[in-house]
Amino acid sequence: MRQRLFLQIYLTMLGIVALFVALVIVGWWLSRDDSSRGEFRSSIGALVAEALPPQGAPPAEMDAVLDRLSEHVAGRISVFGPEGNLLASLGQPLPLPEERTSGWRGGRGYGFGMPLPDGRFVLFRPDRDRSGRRTIGFFAALALLAVVIAVGAYPLSRRLARRLERLQGRVEALGAGDLAARVEVEGKDEIAALARSFNRAAERIQALVAAQRDTLAAASHELRSPLARIRMAVELLAENGDPALRARVERDIEDLDELIEEILLASRLSTLERPTHLERIDLQALCAEEAARVGAAFTGGPATVEGEGRLLARLIRNLLDNAAHHAPDSPALVELEVQGGQALLRVLDRGPGVPEDERERIFEPFYRREGRREDRDDDRGVGLGLSLVRQIARRHGGDARCLAREGGGACFEVSLPIQ
Repeated sequence: MRQRLFLQIYLTMLGIVALFVALVIVGWWLSRDDSSRGEFRSSIGALVAEALPPQGAPPAEMDAVLDRLSEHVAGRISVFGPEGNLLASLGQPLPLPEERTSGWRGGRGYGFGMPLPDGRFVLFRPDRDRSGRRTIGFFAALALLAVVIAVGAYPLSRRLARRLERLQGRVEALGAGDLAARVEVEGKDEIAALARSFNRAAERIQALVAAQRDTLAAASHELRSPLARIRMAVELLAENGDPALRARVERDIEDLDELIEEILLASRLSTLERPTHLERIDLQALCAEEAARVGAAFTGGPATVEGEGRLLARLIRNLLDNAAHHAPDSPALVELEVQGGQALLRVLDRGPGVPEDERERIFEPFYRREGRREDRDDDRGVGLGLSLVRQIARRHGGDARCLAREGGGACFEVSLPIQ
């Protein structure tokens, strides 16, 4: 599953915070200078020796001094003689370490060892509650810092990701055919520069498509004028001209006129936009009407789709004309059924069929199968007919494909979502 960008940014920031906290702890641990602390504790030991009674004093005197120290020191104190014997203790006696060093860890925590000049050794362990609270406070401060940074980083990462999501939405809209899609430029950073670049590219694409569409429309309209003059000339020569020649010229004129209409329709459909004015179409009635127009057989149940009736009628008509062209001696068969939320429209013929490797290519505009010549009368109709069938089907949320018919021939199947 693809991870969202804002989560990647946010988790990266949290990782940086965690690394920062870890480095602070490691630095704090490594920055302790045990040697200087040892010297400091030795100096403290000299002062403690001055405060304590001299060696050999009665235990009661030693206990009285420790009691006075308890008013100023929070912790346990144990005083050992040079031979390691316990001389006095404030609180429960502490265990004498094997090595009498200035630093000492034993039992449940860390303590201080202070050698006195007269050979005695003093152990001090601070109250665990107070030292623990200081340690907990230090780590609590780090945790609070991490939380503050995490909370503050979320809006920043979310804002960056939301801008990219809006840019992605506009890119998808442009790819879907909305040539007017633009991105609002926010700020002056790299994302804003990317948005400006997208807007410039979208403007160029829109201008190029508009120029292509205008040129195609202008050329098509310009062709209508000579066609009209040719038609008029044929009518004037009807009395003295060759009837066969006249029929051929008229047929060519019809082909040109139909081609121009198909070019204009293909130009309008090239944007891949959804129909703006949808209507409920009784596909059964439409198929029956178009089949009756050319004498084709029709079978099928009721099916209702949303779309443009004029375009759907053109889709069926193109399929029937294609079947009549390739199988003139046998009527086509139109089938309609509803299957899995889709209306399946099939036009079947008993023509030579379509080779498997060409069943996709025949939907390309102006595709001509190998071995066909443009000047042959039996090759009329090669142009935009099947290409328009697929364009119209996809415009209505469906698709078109070519299949082999059992027993020979071709089967053109169009799927459309039902209402």
